[in-house]
Amino acid sequence: MQMQTLTLRGVPAARRAAPPPASSAHLAASGPCALRVPRRRRPRSLRASASLEQEVKEVAGSPAPSGKSSQATRRDVRNIAIVAHVDHGKTTLVDSMLRQAKVFRDNQVVQERIMDSNDLERERGITILSKNTSITYKGTKINIIDTPGHSDFGGEVERVLNMVEGVLLVVDSVEGPMPQTRFVLKKALEFGHAVVVVVNKIDRPTTRPEFVVNSTFELFIELNATDEQCDFQTVYASGIKGKAGLSPENLADDLGPLFEAILRCIPEPRIEKDGALQMLVSNTEYDEHKGRIAIGRLHAGELQRGMEVKVCTPHDACRVGKVSELFVYQNFSRVPVESVSAGDICAVCGMNDIMIGETIADKITGTPLPTIKVEEPTVRMSFSINTSPFVGREGKYVTSRNLRDRLYRELERNLAMKVEDGETADTFLVSGRGTLHLTILIENMRREGYEFMIGPPKVINKTVDGKLLEPYEIAAVEVPEEYMGSVVELLGKRRGQMVNMEASGPEGTTLLKYKIPTRGLIGLRNAILTASRGRAILNTIFDSYGSWAGDLSSRDQGSLVAFEDGSTTSYALLNAQERGLLFVQPGQDVYKGQIVGIHQRPGDLAINVCKKKAATNVRSNKETTVVLDEPLSYSLDDCIEFIQEDELVEVTPSSIRMCKNPKISKKK
Repeated sequence: MQMQTLTLRGVPAARRAAPPPASSAHLAASGPCALRVPRRRRPRSLRASASLEQEVKEVAGSPAPSGKSSQATRRDVRNIAIVAHVDHGKTTLVDSMLRQAKVFRDNQVVQERIMDSNDLERERGITILSKNTSITYKGTKINIIDTPGHSDFGGEVERVLNMVEGVLLVVDSVEGPMPQTRFVLKKALEFGHAVVVVVNKIDRPTTRPEFVVNSTFELFIELNATDEQCDFQTVYASGIKGKAGLSPENLADDLGPLFEAILRCIPEPRIEKDGALQMLVSNTEYDEHKGRIAIGRLHAGELQRGMEVKVCTPHDACRVGKVSELFVYQNFSRVPVESVSAGDICAVCGMNDIMIGETIADKITGTPLPTIKVEEPTVRMSFSINTSPFVGREGKYVTSRNLRDRLYRELERNLAMKVEDGETADTFLVSGRGTLHLTILIENMRREGYEFMIGPPKVINKTVDGKLLEPYEIAAVEVPEEYMGSVVELLGKRRGQMVNMEASGPEGTTLLKYKIPTRGLIGLRNAILTASRGRAILNTIFDSYGSWAGDLSSRDQGSLVAFEDGSTTSYALLNAQERGLLFVQPGQDVYKGQIVGIHQRPGDLAINVCKKKAATNVRSNKETTVVLDEPLSYSLDDCIEFIQEDELVEVTPSSIRMCKNPKISKKK
């Protein structure tokens, strides 16, 4: 096998011939990733990307280094992960790939974002869990893993990257690389994966493809990518229209150029066909009938149904298991098979105690693979049993044993999360990548019937050489110019340091980049939305640990606290709303210590929202009409960002309430 080296002739642009139209047949015949152009420390220009096909010259190279005798490649399989920043169009692109690969019938009704099957994913419009699917293109099976784009779910991305040989890096054609783009690209480059850059949403009216490609190339340089990784293939696409091409002006009628780029640029899986069985478990699912299902890529050997195997990790003792059922991913479903060869991604049943990071190996000669490592969590919250007077009214699981079992069960699948016992038997400390990471767990638990209380989020600090360090994040804020002053003031109050400021597109928006302590981000999203009248967009990503930034205040207003138990009345609320903004409406049950509103001044204020109008024998000429303001409706995310050190959020399947922490109140 010869390596093909490609060179770009130094011909002036005016003398170059127009590029021939991109066709699948021509691309397939151009050799492996023939459109790469070696460039280093220099921006990639669109002119070069568009005219590569006639600029390429094949030169005989030295043969590839030979590996072990048992090493081989599978030409009929490609394993890829689709990674990107949130809302850059990964899942929509996968929808178009599935449709054009004829996964669905022509008359089949398919909902949008078919990969987002979880209820919370569809409600929030984000991907939370990594999911597998596969398509077949020209006789080659392409295993596709759709990954989350939000930084809080970065553990899902880290966990699946060892199952693939390459990634599709999807970048918005207007926004360009964003904070999460940097994170997922950094992880892919650390694994040594090949990268195909997909400039998506190319049909947007304010598209900036040249800027996006140059910014992406600079990001590769910043992340110390190798020369081979920097020579990435660029594909321009419109995921929602199902079109792609090698230049923004010349899109094909389908995603053929993207499929060809995958076959050409993503390496074939290197396997040990005759080696001892090895499969690293990268994901688990649960089925009521089949039990726990282990998902991973088979690195070596062959796995057969009914086979006895060894389950082990590098540090623990091994145990024996048996494969009861075996599946591979075909189109949009799991298909049972008798055997799976190395290089493919499969699902294994029969071992109900198997965990993510363990290795399924040959019973006699198998050895474990290195376990999966993910970055440490940065935010911690306390979970405790519900102690309010309303306990047990709405929830099904209310005891500390129920809470403990559910939290530790979450660790089986969520590698980026940690659970520790708290100061008391009914309190648990749960650590995650961010408040959204923990909020998704809380929302899932309340929908399952759990009732509990949670404390305010706290950052996880470190002490190194006697110095206190805290986590810092990079915050990218897109804000219209007229609101920029208010946003800059907010970030400055929270100890943020400006890193960069630049114009973002022709819409008159500015992109602000700040390095800010993680504790300064708690409650910041709502404050920025208020300051910009809902027009600002905030994105964050963990950066590093740095020196303690000092004290900072996150909330200038106190809370309105219920004075006694009872049911709220219009008469009492009419007087209470003069003190601030309320969360409750007439006829709602409240208890002593419940937070019923936001005080308009610093400090808490106890008010009576259950007071009734005194009944007298004096008849008035006309009843007074009570006009009340519309109460505030806070979501779970809003409540978690709102509460202070001495406050809790009460979570039940039907309600979300805030209250003062009775333990801290007694100490005061």
